[in-house]
Amino acid sequence: MKIFPDDLLYSREHIWVAVDGNMATLGITDYAQEKLGDVDEVDLPKVDSFVERDEPFGTLESANDVFELVSPLSGEIVNVNEDIMEDVTILNSDPYDAGWIVVIEMKDPEELDDLLEIQGYQDYIAEEE
Repeated sequence: MKIFPDDLLYSREHIWVAVDGNMATLGITDYAQEKLGDVDEVDLPKVDSFVERDEPFGTLESANDVFELVSPLSGEIVNVNEDIMEDVTILNSDPYDAGWIVVIEMKDPEELDDLLEIQGYQDYIAEEE
């Protein structure tokens, strides 16, 4: 059974977003990590780099696939989770807490309006399966 915290927003590219003021923490959903399988390599951007909405900002690799991390928001990367660089298994075991990926200072908080709440995301992935 997939887990989806109800206090997050979700993109159609399977990225979750936790908002705190103008900061947004991003990670992959349980659905994404399950599809990907055991992650064995992570490629993430540097702090202070700028990401554009709907543009890739990194990749996750497993034996099954390469998963492109597509940013649901535009902004500056202010923090990168160094822990997952050292231990990629965190992404599979705890994608919502310890497995966060980056923190972005949002350029345009109105972009949040295009993200899905939990029910919309569950409906979206039900259509994909």
